[in-house]
Amino acid sequence: MELRHLRYFIAVAEEGSLTVAAEQRLHTSQPSLSRQLRDLEYEVGATLLTRTTRGVELTPAGKAFLDHARLAIGQAKEAIEAARRASRPPRETFSVGFLTGQEADWLPNVTQVLREHLPSIEFKVVSLYSPDVGDALQSGEIDLGFLRNEPRPDVTYRVIAKEPLVAILPSSHPLAANKEVDPRDLAGETFIGFSDIPHVLRDVVDAYLRKRHVHLTPSHHIDNFAVGISLVASTGGVALLPAYVEPLLPWSVVSRPLAGVAPTIDIVVGYREDNPSPVLKTFLSCIDQVRAAGPMGQRSSSPAPAKAARRKK
Repeated sequence: MELRHLRYFIAVAEEGSLTVAAEQRLHTSQPSLSRQLRDLEYEVGATLLTRTTRGVELTPAGKAFLDHARLAIGQAKEAIEAARRASRPPRETFSVGFLTGQEADWLPNVTQVLREHLPSIEFKVVSLYSPDVGDALQSGEIDLGFLRNEPRPDVTYRVIAKEPLVAILPSSHPLAANKEVDPRDLAGETFIGFSDIPHVLRDVVDAYLRKRHVHLTPSHHIDNFAVGISLVASTGGVALLPAYVEPLLPWSVVSRPLAGVAPTIDIVVGYREDNPSPVLKTFLSCIDQVRAAGPMGQRSSSPAPAKAARRKK
């Protein structure tokens, strides 16, 4: 029994016609196809197909054989592909980790810089919490990271952007009518704070509020911006988050700039100096280009205040 016998049988079974299978799918003569099928049935020791006035139908034995024939053809294809992959020279892997939410802003810049390398490497992208990106850099699981400044032995950081924090609040909140939010006006509001996971962001917010002599007791402690946005919408509270979340806000939540000099949080590129990757070397040689390009699309300023809550469309 040969693979071609299985392919012929599958074609006839699926087309339900010897003529159609021979002429349109297998590009062979009908007599030749019939001989191949007879040889297959002889090898199997059972009748697989019967002719009817409407064409060709599978016998019970043919129905049982069909599934296994398809599986055998599929496994043969996989074997061929595996052999071809094994025969190719191994491709270098280059992995980039992003603080969740920053991929859309910075991945286009990475691919632009590495465009000449991409056809010859296996390019991997992961999205993680900032501390996890730092850990992956330290362990060598990734080659490059876009994250907060997470102190890790042997990891070098370069600042590529300083992102302002903005006030996130419900569309129906009285402060949403203002062009900007004075942090002193947040006193008494339900405040969404941070857990120990986004500790860099938590420290920036805490330092800013202390400097402005504003004391806020968090009602919730969040791990990531998505939960923060959901809590603002569901509790009517307010949060201070990096401006990169603005395009992700639902209709029920708005952002407003903070009055005066807004706090900023660094976005950094992290890597290990001892990483010998030539792809990493190429990227680092162009890091000024990435820094100058900034976040993809260069986000516009916060939207103008609404006189009333936006209506859901």
